[in-house]
Amino acid sequence: MNTGIRMLTRSRSRAPRITAEGCGEELTPREAPAAEGRKNHLTQKTRKLRVAYEASNSEKDEDAEPLKMPMWEPQNWQQQLANIRIMRSKKDAPVDQLGAEHCYDASAPPKVQRYQVLLSLMLSSQTKDQVTAGAMQRLRAQGLTVENILQMDDDMLGRLIYPVGFWRNKVKFIKQTTAILQQRYEGDIPASVAELVALPGVGPKMAHLAMAVAWGTVSGIAVDTHVHRIANRLRWTKKVTKTPEATRTALEEWLPRGLWSEINGLLVGFGQQICLPVHPQCQACLNRALCPAAQNL
Repeated sequence: MNTGIRMLTRSRSRAPRITAEGCGEELTPREAPAAEGRKNHLTQKTRKLRVAYEASNSEKDEDAEPLKMPMWEPQNWQQQLANIRIMRSKKDAPVDQLGAEHCYDASAPPKVQRYQVLLSLMLSSQTKDQVTAGAMQRLRAQGLTVENILQMDDDMLGRLIYPVGFWRNKVKFIKQTTAILQQRYEGDIPASVAELVALPGVGPKMAHLAMAVAWGTVSGIAVDTHVHRIANRLRWTKKVTKTPEATRTALEEWLPRGLWSEINGLLVGFGQQICLPVHPQCQACLNRALCPAAQNL
C-alpha cells in the first residue's frame, strides 16, 4: 500500500441559500414544503470533517470541494466607496439629469422607449451628456421611432445629431442598426448583451447600460472612460488595466454584484465633478488620504 498519501481537500458544511439583494435579480427562495421534507434527514446527519486522500488515480472523493484561495479585494475600497457616496449625495452631476435614463420619452410605448434608450447610448460615445441630451431632444421633436428614422435621409439625421462626437459615423451606425431592429426584432431592441454588441455602433458599455435601463436587468458593470480612469486611480483593479473592457472584467471579479448597478452612475458623476481627467480636484476629495494616485497628482 502506498503510504505517501497527502491531504487534498476538506468539505464544508452546507448552508442555506442566501437571497441576492438589488441588481434587479432576486434568487427565488426554495419552497417551504421542499425544505420541510428534508428537515428530518438533515437533522439526523452527524456533521463530520471529511478528508480526501490522493491514493491513486482511480480513487476520488466526488463530494469533496477544493480549498479556495482568499479572494483579492482592494485595500480600503469600502471606505473609499462610502466617501464617494457622500461626495455624490447631491446628485447634481450632468449624468444625474442627462443620462440615458432621462433621454427617452416616458409616455411612448415600451418598445419605442427602449429604442430611444439605445439611440441615446449610441450618441453618447465620446460625447458630453449635455450634447447628447440636446441631440435627443431634436430627434424626439421629429418623432423618434424606428419607422421615422428609416424614412429620414442621412443629411437630415446628421443635422439633428450634430455636434455629437463622430456624428458622421453615428449616422451610418444608427441607420444600419435601426434597419436590423426592424428586420430581426420587430422594431424592438435585443434583450441580451451578445445580441446588442453585434449591432453596428454598440459597444459593451452601451449594451450593459441598455440592459439595465431598457430591460431592467443588470448584466454587468458598464465601464466608460470615467469608471476606467477612477478604478485605476483607486487601484480597484489587481493590476493596471489598459481598456474599459479589461477594467470591467477586473471589477466584476471582486466587486459584490449588489453594487454593479450603482457603480457606473456613481463614478461617472464623480469623474465629471471631482476626479477629472486632467487636474483632478484632489484637495476637495474625501479620499485624498486613501487614494494611491493622489500622491502623484
